[in-house]
Amino acid sequence: MMKEKYDFGTLKLDYGKLKPILNTTKTGNIPLAASAEHQTIVIFSRHRFYRHLVIELATVALAQSGKLKNPITILDPLDLIWKLEKQEEIKFYTAISKFKNNYNEGRANSDLEALKAIIQNPLNLDFYLHDEQANATVNASSLVKTNFTFLKPNFEINVDERGDNFAINGVLHLNGKTYHLEDIKLRYQYFLELKSQLYLIENSYVLSVIDFFAQHKNGLVIEREEYENFYNNVLSAIEEKIKINYSYLKRATQKQLVEQGFDLANEQLIYLTESEDYVLLTPVMRYGGLEIPVISQKQIKAKDKRGKIFTLERDEVKELQFITNIAKMHPYFMEQMGEFSEQLHTDCFYMHRKHFLQADWFLTAFEAWRSKDIAILGFNELKDNKLSPYKAEIAIHVVSGIDWFETAIKVKFNKQTVSLKHLHKSIRNKSKFVQLDDGSTGILPDEWLAKFEGYFSAGEIVGETLHTPNINYVSVEQLYEAELMDLETRERLALYKSKLSTFETIEEVKVPEGLNGSLRSYQKEGLNWLNFLDEFNFGGCLADDMGLGKTVQIIAFILSQRAKVAQHTNLVIVPASLVFNWQQEIKKFAPTLKLLTIYGSDRARVMADFDDYEVVLTSYGTLLSDVKFLKEYRFNYIFLDESQTIKNPDSQRYKACRLLRSRNKIVMTGTPIENNTFDLYGQFSFACPGLLGSREQFKQLYSVPIDQFKDSKRAAELHRRINPFLLRRTKEQVASELPDKTEMVIYCEMGEQQREIYESARNEIRDYLLGTAEDELTKSSMHMLQGITKLRQICNSPAMLGKEKYYGNASAKMDVLLEQIESKSPYHKILVFSQFVTMLDLVKTELEQRNISFAYLTGQTKDRSAVVNSFQNNTEIRVFLISLKAGGVGLNLTQADYVYLIDPWWNPAVENQAIDRAYRIGQHKNVMAVRLICPDTIEEKIMLMQETKKDLASDLIKTETSIFKSLKKKDLLELI
Repeated sequence: MMKEKYDFGTLKLDYGKLKPILNTTKTGNIPLAASAEHQTIVIFSRHRFYRHLVIELATVALAQSGKLKNPITILDPLDLIWKLEKQEEIKFYTAISKFKNNYNEGRANSDLEALKAIIQNPLNLDFYLHDEQANATVNASSLVKTNFTFLKPNFEINVDERGDNFAINGVLHLNGKTYHLEDIKLRYQYFLELKSQLYLIENSYVLSVIDFFAQHKNGLVIEREEYENFYNNVLSAIEEKIKINYSYLKRATQKQLVEQGFDLANEQLIYLTESEDYVLLTPVMRYGGLEIPVISQKQIKAKDKRGKIFTLERDEVKELQFITNIAKMHPYFMEQMGEFSEQLHTDCFYMHRKHFLQADWFLTAFEAWRSKDIAILGFNELKDNKLSPYKAEIAIHVVSGIDWFETAIKVKFNKQTVSLKHLHKSIRNKSKFVQLDDGSTGILPDEWLAKFEGYFSAGEIVGETLHTPNINYVSVEQLYEAELMDLETRERLALYKSKLSTFETIEEVKVPEGLNGSLRSYQKEGLNWLNFLDEFNFGGCLADDMGLGKTVQIIAFILSQRAKVAQHTNLVIVPASLVFNWQQEIKKFAPTLKLLTIYGSDRARVMADFDDYEVVLTSYGTLLSDVKFLKEYRFNYIFLDESQTIKNPDSQRYKACRLLRSRNKIVMTGTPIENNTFDLYGQFSFACPGLLGSREQFKQLYSVPIDQFKDSKRAAELHRRINPFLLRRTKEQVASELPDKTEMVIYCEMGEQQREIYESARNEIRDYLLGTAEDELTKSSMHMLQGITKLRQICNSPAMLGKEKYYGNASAKMDVLLEQIESKSPYHKILVFSQFVTMLDLVKTELEQRNISFAYLTGQTKDRSAVVNSFQNNTEIRVFLISLKAGGVGLNLTQADYVYLIDPWWNPAVENQAIDRAYRIGQHKNVMAVRLICPDTIEEKIMLMQETKKDLASDLIKTETSIFKSLKKKDLLELI
């Protein structure tokens, strides 16, 4: 495509046409300011044909004398608005624009508002009237300068009786003078002209009445026959807004006042009604039997017994105080009072419905008005409103019960009383609205919601009172002011505070008769503490470290109950793995205690005569099955061993324990907190119900701040709260009383599956023994050794038996060992020994699944020193798995202070050598050695053999083979 060529040399420009573009002056349409040549003015005129008001903005030329001269240029206000910033100036121009092209025939409120904006004259422009007599069109000679001002009209109507007629006329009071309407000219529909001054009447209603009388030459004459009808249809409506003077009516006599009840005190009423989205508040004064709207000009007229009409003065002072008391309750109302004084159209206060009912505003207002003897009517007739118009009246009183503090909470809304259950429901739902018996809804004060939440969290509803356990005395002291408590309650709180704030006041008790053995001093302190709590019927948590003798302290305490209570049957609930341990401990330390064990598949499944026993022993698992009958009996005490088992309040074990009944409860654990602070809640809510409040409250106050935000203040507060009810001593704290090395046995009771496998293998060996002669046994000792080894492997875990047949992986020892490792490894280093590498491999797999770091040493380990150094120096490695043969000697493992022997060895010297890997020179901690033994198995027999056959414990015996060569057939039968 060829490009078009332009010959720029021949281009001629018409500069005349470009003049608008080249003009860069910035005056635009900004209104001309007053100058020597021009002035901006506002012109008021009538439309040439329609005769309504027209207002225009114009610029006019000025002569040297200062007088106006033509030409007059009319401006469009809308062209000027966008350059303005002040709101009143924008309104001014907008209002002029409204009247520049005005075609309204009647008066509109919007017109009146626009005129107000113009008369305020924020630009101080001169106002001119167009004199049509001088010239039909607007020019300099037809404009007359004038002044405008606002008129707050004091307009009255006089009604005079003249013979058979009634004369009605209006008067205007202005600046201390009275004017009859014939002396006043109405200009442009909105203005009164008086002595060359124009007044804008701001009240459209008054303006209409003045206009009406102006059209009737300021006077009406109504015949007597028509007067009553005229009064009912016209005057009665007018006198709501405008004062009417009835000269023919006489003032009431005293007799008339008394006769008609006007001598009684006037009543103040507020009527509530609705208008679309607004609530209207109409103040009314009741004089005798007549109700007069306060925001009206209505006079009081009444008839006496003879039918004579009389009037009496309204109490203007009281009425003014009345509406002032209303207006003081909201800024909106104060603004509206100005409207009343200006005799505007409204006769009531008004507020948007959402503001009226929002934030309980009306409750405060109603209460203030009632205090001034103002009655409020119509509140419950408001659409969809069921709120009570009364503020809550709340009364709290706390008295002492038997084992609790009893709180009476009375919440009333006028005559409606709130039930405690309805109140609790509202607080639980975090709602300030509460249901009342009459179907209405009360609004609880915001400042009481947190208080009520605290009351309900600390106590339990019993009828129409709250019972807060004595153990939660700290909450009672914090929640209730002293003046709400009776004297006995205050004295009880003072007693608890003084006695439970320090253990120095705990009295020492005698070690009870029937206890075999002696208690260490810290164990005696534990016994004293248990008896101290028992004195107040408080539960608690005994949380001594493992190996410090929690069991013997509880046994001693149970023995001490013999002398204190007549019915002292106690329930002890333990993990299944500890049932046998408890049986053995009771047998060892308190053989006189009458013990009933409810455990195993052959147990009695109905409630026995528990009164015949002092201790009923069962497991958590059995409890789940037998809770139906166990909950029917009320025990003296319930003791939970390894109480971290119920740390989860949602668990079935926790729920089952909470169903049980007893006089008191104690929980025991070496690890009260395993994962986080919330672990405490389940245990303490069982042992000390009410101490820690509700679950949600505990989370909000303690668990979340402490665990997530490390809030030390909340942690200290929690410590103070539970301190009297938690006794914990660590090995380090009581080290001076402990032997350097403590040995203990944990009995691991097999489950049904594991026991069935074991019994099958044992019967097989037993049958072989019974069917084989003595001399044949000597020749086939290896066969016998294999059978015994198989029994020992089953005790560890049936999973060790090989791959030719699957025996399952149910292992009581594994469960106990892992539980011990998980609870101890965060705070201690642990050695785990086993004769069987296969067992160590099973433990290794479980630790890996639990993300627990460990070291591993067997005969196959090449760099032993590297493994040992890793355990000794790496703080992340908490567990050391060691083959008994590979690590029984020659290792220095002083970082560990817990040693677990999974399986017993024939020679106790070998076990001791393993324990001494931790207990040796350089060890500064007390060493705890734990043997895991399956009761009623070959392992228990090996332990007995170690005690009874001392010769077999000689260091000269090195192998199992040599042991079996020394055992006779009889010994072997006893062994299995």
